[in-house]
Amino acid sequence: MIGIIYGSSMGNTADAANLIAETLGLPCEVLNVGETDAGTINGFDKLILGSSTWGSGDLQDDWDAFDFGSLNLSGKTVACFGMGDSASYSDEYCNALGKLYDAAKAAGGDMIDASVSTDGYEFDGSDSVRDGKFIGLALDADNQGDLTAERISSWVAKIKPSFE
Repeated sequence: MIGIIYGSSMGNTADAANLIAETLGLPCEVLNVGETDAGTINGFDKLILGSSTWGSGDLQDDWDAFDFGSLNLSGKTVACFGMGDSASYSDEYCNALGKLYDAAKAAGGDMIDASVSTDGYEFDGSDSVRDGKFIGLALDADNQGDLTAERISSWVAKIKPSFE
């Protein structure tokens, strides 16, 4: 079973998580991290983790309060996605994606190549860009919402073989 765990304050990341599950077309459980504990997350073999970015590039509040020290993702397939506002927070666009990725990797997650080209995105800086690409799916419902479904479809096509 695949766990899609998200942190969402305004609903955009929740919507993206559900669209990822629908597009993936595999058995998934979509859970809000604010209503989930580490034991539940540790129970999944494969995980897709998502967070919106808040303030000066912080994790969404529920992820920020989450006890990452209790996560044991050793041997688990993991990919991450993030939501950001590239216009209002252009210098720290989708920084939470990078923080979530780093936390999952530190917990032993087998981080698959879920990278996405920065082409077509408009931002000035992001901690989630590594080696010239986003380390997971970056989304912007506020300024590029019309691209969300297409971006999710392309990303899911890339990562799906690792989740089958």
